[in-house]
Amino acid sequence: MKKTRILVVDDHELVRRGVLASIQQFRPDWEVCGEGSTGREAVAKAASLKPDIVVMDISMPDMNGLEATRQILKENPEIEVLILSMHESEQLVHEVLASGARGYVLKADAGNDLIAALDALRQHKLFFTSRISEVVLRGYLTGPRSAGGDTGLTGQLSQREREILQLVAEGKSNKEVANTLNISVKTVETHRAHIMVKLDLHSVSDLIRYAVRNQIIEC
Repeated sequence: MKKTRILVVDDHELVRRGVLASIQQFRPDWEVCGEGSTGREAVAKAASLKPDIVVMDISMPDMNGLEATRQILKENPEIEVLILSMHESEQLVHEVLASGARGYVLKADAGNDLIAALDALRQHKLFFTSRISEVVLRGYLTGPRSAGGDTGLTGQLSQREREILQLVAEGKSNKEVANTLNISVKTVETHRAHIMVKLDLHSVSDLIRYAVRNQIIEC
């Protein structure tokens, strides 16, 4: 039987070590084939290593886990992504599902649920921590959420705009963003203007607050 290969991506080394230790202890027949600490590393390593499953944090510098998930699955739709996060809001659950990830485990529950979640995903089944399942069920029972606020607005942005949104919110200048993404400063300025219009934001402070509320960056 083909060995299950897992890529672990989290900006906290302690979390990566914990995931690795759990796999080595309970499923030594599986292999952690690589690690990363940013979403951009996740995209690059998923492309080169071709893992079966990526264990992904959401809030990471440079590129968040949801954007990384979108890019990974766009190029490698056969890869399964398990989100490992400390957040459990209904809005975030919807964002995770929309990104294409098929598993969602809270870090607080990882000790009990991680191996079961990985086993489900390797069989191409969905897996949610019980508390996340409750959030999904509550959202289903209460029906569509009312309009307003930030809900769903990030989905109006293009892939490039989402990347620039995070980098600007992290405090990078237009030149630094341009160098990171290998595009011109003028292109960054144009995208920034479009982001502000689409999200109805009026200052960098508004943009940062938006990014924090939507777990694009951590405060």
